[in-house]
Amino acid sequence: MRRILFAAILSCSTVALAQDKVDDRMENQQRRIGEGVENGSLTPRETAHVENQEARLQNRVSAERAANGGHLTAAERQQVNHRQNQLSHEIYNKKHNARHE
Repeated sequence: MRRILFAAILSCSTVALAQDKVDDRMENQQRRIGEGVENGSLTPRETAHVENQEARLQNRVSAERAANGGHLTAAERQQVNHRQNQLSHEIYNKKHNARHE
């Protein structure tokens, strides 16, 4: 009985940590975008583009969580992580191109 209870608690903790990781990455990317705006490395057009993509991803995550009782499935987490990786590279590339405000 203790093993089952421990496994259930561990499973819930793992899911909660994965959910937090998704949210933490979104916050980190928002911070990076904000830094790009402040230091002029992102133009208004570039900022709008990455902000729109970030908002679409956030809406998708919210919808998937709502459909699954507040959690993402493993496959959904993998898809979100992949999309966050793409956005991260795009933010980096836009911050480091020759265009400045």
